[in-house]
Amino acid sequence: MFQVFEGRTANEAWDKIATVFRTNAGLLTQTSRFGPTREILHAAISISDPRQRWVVARNPPMSIAFALAEVIWIMAGRNDSAFLNYFNKGLPDYAGHGPCYHGAYGYRLRKKFNIDQMDRAYRALTKNPDSRQIVLQIWDASDDLPTIDGIPLAADIPCNIVSILKVRGGALEWTQIMRSNDIFRGLPYNFVQFTSMQEILAGWLNINVGSYNHVSDSLHIYERDLSGMESEPQLNLTENSDSLALPKQDFDLVLSELENNGNCIIDDKIEAESLLGTVRSCKLPTAYRNILCVLSAEGARKRKRPDLVGEIMGFCTNPAYNQLWERWSSRFTGGKTENMDQV
Repeated sequence: MFQVFEGRTANEAWDKIATVFRTNAGLLTQTSRFGPTREILHAAISISDPRQRWVVARNPPMSIAFALAEVIWIMAGRNDSAFLNYFNKGLPDYAGHGPCYHGAYGYRLRKKFNIDQMDRAYRALTKNPDSRQIVLQIWDASDDLPTIDGIPLAADIPCNIVSILKVRGGALEWTQIMRSNDIFRGLPYNFVQFTSMQEILAGWLNINVGSYNHVSDSLHIYERDLSGMESEPQLNLTENSDSLALPKQDFDLVLSELENNGNCIIDDKIEAESLLGTVRSCKLPTAYRNILCVLSAEGARKRKRPDLVGEIMGFCTNPAYNQLWERWSSRFTGGKTENMDQV
């Protein structure tokens, strides 16, 4: 049977899930390649306001820079490892060491099957918004099913396998299907990835954002993470004020500029002062300029220029991003670092 978790915001839904795992009431124990897990089999999660996509109560805090970098990487259809590894140096330990990631969501959605599925979905829903046939495929049986001996074909087998889209009541409804979902390392980032895609596609269609619905066949946490997973349910949450919605032609131009700026951020030959200069002169729409601020601030932090980090974030007008950045950057006082998004 399904266990259902609902909330207006991602933070509310996630905290309900985290509470169940913290109490350990009736959870199954399951082995895995990275050690034993506690598991809820067959879980359904629904978020009524997907623009409030940030899990702020997660403690230790999530990396907002890594989460936003993933959105750019996915929408650009990339599979190179260097871009994501810059923002999450622990990612290769889970997804594999190499120049490309086998299960890259964006590459599979926009390039792998010789079709840009996001573009096809946009065109199809523009002509026929009543369609029930809009399915975005990530899973590829030929590349992802284990061998007949049960041996994985790669370290990075997609956890997200398919997205199902429908337009109802003038809003884009999104259902995300996952075969495997780590609530601590993966779920907060999954919310950001796919609700951002939902809002972007809704912008292309010039319609509202409907609910986000997330089905996880194995919702789990590694036992080694149980003791470290905390929550701050009484935290005064700040609402996300930005809208990612743009007409498709405008979005394509914005994405290209944001991607190029991201490539400069991960280039160690580019000085931190240059990152500040780019933010200062940036003409991107406010929501995307705020993304650039966060990524550039992380670039300045990694270049050991704390004097410029605050100045760069001073250009960010999204109060939710500022709250998330403050929580993330405060981790380094205790010497902790972020690990990865999902297994």
